[in-house]
Amino acid sequence: MSKVKIVVAGPRGNMGKEAVKMVTTTDEFELVAVVDSKHEGMKLSDLEGFHHIEVPIYTNMQRCFEENKVDVLIDLTAPAFGKNHMEIAFANGVRPVVGTTGFTEEDITELRAKAEEKGIGAIIAPNFAVGAILMMKFSQMAAKYLPDVEIIERHHDRKLDAPSGTALKTAQLISEVREQKQQGHPKETEELDGARGADFEGMRIHSVRLPGLVAHQEVIFGGVGQTLTIRHDSIDRSSFMPGVKLAVDSVLRIDTLIYGLEHIIE
Repeated sequence: MSKVKIVVAGPRGNMGKEAVKMVTTTDEFELVAVVDSKHEGMKLSDLEGFHHIEVPIYTNMQRCFEENKVDVLIDLTAPAFGKNHMEIAFANGVRPVVGTTGFTEEDITELRAKAEEKGIGAIIAPNFAVGAILMMKFSQMAAKYLPDVEIIERHHDRKLDAPSGTALKTAQLISEVREQKQQGHPKETEELDGARGADFEGMRIHSVRLPGLVAHQEVIFGGVGQTLTIRHDSIDRSSFMPGVKLAVDSVLRIDTLIYGLEHIIE
């Protein structure tokens, strides 16, 4: 059985480093190249922390695909690049697994149409941690019975987008089973703008950014005489790698775009 040939974009980032490690230690995967913002023409082994990984570094993704046989792109770069990288992958018959956030509904609709036109799979995952996916699923279940809910997400202070893709995805899933309603006192006022957080169909989403955090979220439900809190914590980025592997395995078997790992976790 031939190995799945993989390119990792963003190998020097915290997530990218873990993805390189995961791919190179998985028997059925083969890392053929990486795409970085610099170090064109060097080998990954030339960089600190990647000893003995003798694969080329490209700064041009198109050229990377032209010069290598690639099955799957794992893209763990920044939100500004995710859509463009997916379009390049589609044009070259490469199946993208993307961990960047910031995609609009219009982006997803457009990219899904391109995937289906090419007849290849694609997966965008706001969160690759299996525990976080379960947290979202459990929250959707709870919202049927406790529709008053607030979301608090906490991330490291280098994260660019707020709220997180996971928080938005959680709110979207809850909205599928919860009728839109305004929470809190109808006459409440904010003495400081933003004190009540972002408003998503009446649900409030609060973002915390501090050094020392990785990725954390709690969904708090309130009812008469009770509260329910569903919380997930990623304390190390290795927690995301089983989900990345699952996405790579799954993207080879689909011919459309899937947004969110909850659709491939039963």
